[in-house]
Amino acid sequence: MEIDRLFAVVGSALDSQRQRLNIIAGNLANAESTRTPGGGPYIRRDVVFQAVSTDKSFNSVFNSAFGNPSEPAGVNVIDIVQDQRPLRTVFEPDHPDADDKGYLHLPNVNPIEEMVNLMSATRAYEANIAVLETGKTMTLRALEMGR
Repeated sequence: MEIDRLFAVVGSALDSQRQRLNIIAGNLANAESTRTPGGGPYIRRDVVFQAVSTDKSFNSVFNSAFGNPSEPAGVNVIDIVQDQRPLRTVFEPDHPDADDKGYLHLPNVNPIEEMVNLMSATRAYEANIAVLETGKTMTLRALEMGR
């Protein structure tokens, strides 16, 4: 694999994990938000990843057309979807956002689940940084051998 491909793959992974971290932070920040600009409580969001080619050289297009699985691919966030799980409902008749029956609809955000997702995204980010550092070290050593 060419070294620039390595950096492109790692760069796409870092960017995707950064976007995932931003979505998780938004979910945690709005875990108790009962009003949104669109009306109603906040709905949890999640990212959808997709493997993509990191360059469009003739070689990569040719290989992908004929199904060469050895060609490394990067990753992109292709969509940010709303969680379809039901909202949490609690009886709070004194709350200003409670419905006619006194029930308050809260976001479907589970802080424990979000913290696990946060740790997972952080570790994936750190792993990609380690790959980047290894690639940089290998490149520098290869250049030193060429002296």
